[in-house]
Amino acid sequence: MAKPIVVTDDTFDREVKDGLAMVDFWAEWCGPCRMIAPILEELAAEYEGKLKVLKLDVDENPKTAMRFRVMSIPTVILFKNGEPVEVIVGAQPKRNFVARVEKHLPQA
Repeated sequence: MAKPIVVTDDTFDREVKDGLAMVDFWAEWCGPCRMIAPILEELAAEYEGKLKVLKLDVDENPKTAMRFRVMSIPTVILFKNGEPVEVIVGAQPKRNFVARVEKHLPQA
């Protein structure tokens, strides 16, 4: 079962360059970040092979957070082939994340 992948400033570009990737910009001390963590774990499992779910700790990796102008956390950015296509700020219900992901998946 797929799990979210931890990325760093050094590994970020390599992980988002191909396909669809959802990046959770978070920090250990952030309560709302911990609230959405189980949702992101579910999405990683449910969309295995279609969506890569990544986690980037903004305290340990400030360069990437600054690069994408992440001002508050949690911020979840959906990337398609390395380009940001959706930004979700704050804790949201699972259906909001699903709706954003579904917009960018190839239609069967």
